[in-house]
Amino acid sequence: MKRTLLLSTPALMLVLSGCIARTAANVVTLPVRAGAQVVDWSTTSQEEADRNYGRKMRKQEARDARERKKEEEQRRRECRRAGYDNCG
Repeated sequence: MKRTLLLSTPALMLVLSGCIARTAANVVTLPVRAGAQVVDWSTTSQEEADRNYGRKMRKQEARDARERKKEEEQRRRECRRAGYDNCG
């Protein structure tokens, strides 16, 4: 019984030392990782900027198209009121 305990103690020490070292490393690197995450949240990557710019431009183009269509319809109505035959 004592022999089994003696053999398992070094193995247990090796396993625990790795676990403790890993925990210590996690504790030490936690502030660095947290700081990096804050920087990532507060800055915009080039990919995000391109995506946002593309979205903004598509919305602007859609607004412009709606305005053009509205203006064309208004011109046609005014043309018909004026009594012209060919109001395009």
